[in-house]
Amino acid sequence: MNKLTSTVAAVAATIAFAASAQAADYPAQPIEIIVPYAAGGGTDLSMRVLAEALQKQLAGATVVVRNVPGGGGSIGTGQSLSARPDGYTLGTGAQGPITLLPHYGATTYAIDDTDFLQLIARNLWVVLACKDAPFQTFDAFLDHAGANPGTVLIGNSGAGGANHLSIEAFGRASDTSYEHVPFGGASEALTACAGGHIDAVTATPAEARPHIESGAVTPLFVMEAERIADLPDVPTATEKGIDFTWSSWKGVIAPKGLPEDVRSTLVAALSAAVQDPDFVARMQDMGETVDTRDGAAYEEMARKDSQMAEEIIRDLGMYGMNK
Repeated sequence: MNKLTSTVAAVAATIAFAASAQAADYPAQPIEIIVPYAAGGGTDLSMRVLAEALQKQLAGATVVVRNVPGGGGSIGTGQSLSARPDGYTLGTGAQGPITLLPHYGATTYAIDDTDFLQLIARNLWVVLACKDAPFQTFDAFLDHAGANPGTVLIGNSGAGGANHLSIEAFGRASDTSYEHVPFGGASEALTACAGGHIDAVTATPAEARPHIESGAVTPLFVMEAERIADLPDVPTATEKGIDFTWSSWKGVIAPKGLPEDVRSTLVAALSAAVQDPDFVARMQDMGETVDTRDGAAYEEMARKDSQMAEEIIRDLGMYGMNK
């Protein structure tokens, strides 16, 4: 072995030893979870509850949350996926930034850059009839939409967002079409619905609850495979013979390339954290639907949503519009 070869081999061995020692010592410094939204929202609060549960599982570790809002979630997501893959910077894998925004363009990442570690929760969707709408049941809604294609005004919290695309997907599944009315957020859309300015609206059960209780809006169907506990009398599209479900979700992601030992440690700790009774109880108290899936199942769901979203976004002529 010549001198150069010997030196290269020694450097490689040193790097390998350092990487092995780093993995064995993990975590030796604080772990940061980037939330791509402002503090105080549902995703932020959920990840803070998770951070506490994860910290309990990684004895002696510190887990902190850092908010990096902007770009509909793309800025913080991009930062987490471009971080050094050492297990000390994790991200929040939300549906919009991971499966929708890359199709509109201008993101610094794609779904293939994502290492899916653990799903923690889903946000469910319900479609509601507004004040003075010409329908008050799912069957009447579908009949009216079929007889009046493209005229039913359905509010959403922003053009191109998850609840906009959900109705586009429902329309394809049910062979109906709608006129979408974007608002500045769910609160604005629900206020317009309660005032009778639109025909229907898509929202989460938690967002809609005050308006349902006041009688201002009427639930038509939930976008789940089965009825939900919060709205037990409200049917699903599936039970009506339409193969359609939709929900938003959130979980923990990382950049590709984590050392295997580090990844295994993280996955085991996350799996235990989301089964912690305190974590589950606190999430449910916040109105979150706890849905825990391992990395493989999480990625499968994300890729399915990404494919569906791409088809809809292309049909709408919005693909790559932000490039």
